[in-house]
Amino acid sequence: MNFESDKQFMEKALQQAQRAYQQAEVPVGAIAVDMNGKVIASAFNEKEISLDPCAHSEVLLLKRAAKNLQSWRLTDLSVYVTLEPCPMCLAAMVQARIKNLIFGAYDAKGGALSLGYWLHEDSRLNHGFSVRGGVLAGPCSLILKDFFKARRG
Repeated sequence: MNFESDKQFMEKALQQAQRAYQQAEVPVGAIAVDMNGKVIASAFNEKEISLDPCAHSEVLLLKRAAKNLQSWRLTDLSVYVTLEPCPMCLAAMVQARIKNLIFGAYDAKGGALSLGYWLHEDSRLNHGFSVRGGVLAGPCSLILKDFFKARRG
């Protein structure tokens, strides 16, 4: 994949974030794409809908992708998510053995990488993968800013 395709796939993740926004969920969206560019699964945050603290878009995405592929080993998938994953989600990606992570906005207060948790590069773990951040960071940040501004009134 290249930067242009990364932008196209991030647009699809942003569509998922918009769905979350419309349901009063924190607008984070994610998609999983195989090596041929086929979208395997998509998800958005559902913590409020499901009353589940683990219902982050990335965790839901990994579950759906595994079900669709009939395997928990997601070794050929790239995950696109609009916000830098938290430590829980990054750890789930290590467990799922994804190929790549591409994210939009950085999250200084909750993002695993921004907080120094580089689990995808930890040689003590059984899997690693590449990470690229900042893809369509502007639109990915804006939807979050708009959401929280509206909530604060």
